[in-house]
Amino acid sequence: MRSPKFSAAACRAWRSVATWAIALGTGDFVAAAESLPFAAGSAQTAPTPMAGTLRVTLAMVLVLGALLAAAWLARRVRGAGAASSSGLTVLAQVSLGTRERAVLLRVGALQVLVGVAPGNVRTLHVIDGITEPDVAGPAEIARPTFKSMLLKSLGK
Repeated sequence: MRSPKFSAAACRAWRSVATWAIALGTGDFVAAAESLPFAAGSAQTAPTPMAGTLRVTLAMVLVLGALLAAAWLARRVRGAGAASSSGLTVLAQVSLGTRERAVLLRVGALQVLVGVAPGNVRTLHVIDGITEPDVAGPAEIARPTFKSMLLKSLGK
């Protein structure tokens, strides 16, 4: 099931693509309808290969630009709707196997650790209150320098 916001943006994008495709594709029909079909002495010139290539390239650039604009618009609409309406945030996730994950969620003032497997979601742990991750990281372990390792390997 598609979300209503996504389908409205997609419909607008497809309408603009279709409008450009029709506008680019019907130019010959309009020119043919306006010309005098039975006029004597009017010789139609064939378009040069360069003009045809330029027209096809321009049409392709316009269609690709419209598709990229539609994708960008769809991402913006989907992201804006999800951020404002949901109080659920994924803080972290880690893969535990090929199809299993552990996901840390923030729900209001709670943090919930959830195990996710195909067809199965289980609450593993609930943490009351929000704990901020340690910015500095774990205490740094003293690492030996190259010089000290070299002296140790030489027996000095």
